[in-house]
Amino acid sequence: MRLSHRGAHHPLVAVTVLLCALLCPTPAGASGEPGEGAGDGPGASAEVARLYEEASLATARYEVGRYAAEAQRAKVRKLNRLLKKKHRAADALHADLGRLANAQYRSGGAMSQAAQLLLAESPEELMRGRRLLRQADLAATHTVGKTRRAAARLADAKRTADRAERTLDRRSEHLAELKRGIESKLESAQWTLQGEADRAVAAGQCRGAVRLEQPETDSTRAWMAPVERYDLSAGFDSAGGRWTHRHTGQDFAVGIGTPVRAVGAGRVVSVSCGGAFGIAVLVEHEDGYYTQYAHLAAVTVDQGERVDPGQWVGQAGTTGNSTGPHLHFEVRLTPQLGSGVDPVEWLDERGVRL
Repeated sequence: MRLSHRGAHHPLVAVTVLLCALLCPTPAGASGEPGEGAGDGPGASAEVARLYEEASLATARYEVGRYAAEAQRAKVRKLNRLLKKKHRAADALHADLGRLANAQYRSGGAMSQAAQLLLAESPEELMRGRRLLRQADLAATHTVGKTRRAAARLADAKRTADRAERTLDRRSEHLAELKRGIESKLESAQWTLQGEADRAVAAGQCRGAVRLEQPETDSTRAWMAPVERYDLSAGFDSAGGRWTHRHTGQDFAVGIGTPVRAVGAGRVVSVSCGGAFGIAVLVEHEDGYYTQYAHLAAVTVDQGERVDPGQWVGQAGTTGNSTGPHLHFEVRLTPQLGSGVDPVEWLDERGVRL
């Protein structure tokens, strides 16, 4: 079973400024040894990072349009109900007036009224009767007119709401088309990035660190999840056909190129490629624990570099012994494999609930 989690979402507002991923002037090398391998240009890494941001913003704008269109449709439905109610009320009044007219006709019409007036016991009773008849007629006419005017206003409001609904639907369709276009470009760039990573692993030489401009953050948290948005998949110590023994970490199902963050402050102990973990980064933290980020498509740090909580250390991929794009995250007591602890519990102890 997969558990879904969403981190800090972009607000659902129309945003026009997109994050541009840039290359630092002098990227350092990154490999199993410090300085080994020339740093590549950002290429597909930067394109994936940029398209991820564009896709996120396009999704936010699409959701705004979709919610607005749905709210407008709800308004139209409400107006339809009110309009039907007013029409029913007007029909009922017309029916009542028709019945009164028929009753008057059957009882003799004006002659009947004249006979009743002649039989009145006094002029006061005569005038009172005429006044009551006139008031009843005026009240009925006023009610019918009021109902008709209310129905007309509702009909105007419904026409306006219908036009707004159609406009919002067209806008939502346009935004959905833009979103699909960006996602298509993103998928193409993702597999270009993964191809570059696979060739580097096959050659046995890691590409240099790709320096991407990272988003500013005002977070004061000392610890955080290694990726912002994810699905939890294989957990610690679980069984699986692709592992020699038990699973040694926690997997986060994410797309190729997803920024991978240092969970806390520390120092990069190694950047390696090849083997079961593919491209991987190992970080030593100040409390003596080590965290590993594996199956990456690219790295953004070099061995020996200091990292802050939330700093990008790489981009997720599917290098090494991997069946699909994900981040394999481990927490260890030592740098060596076999000293792992449950990452979910370890992060929970530090206030990070996955």
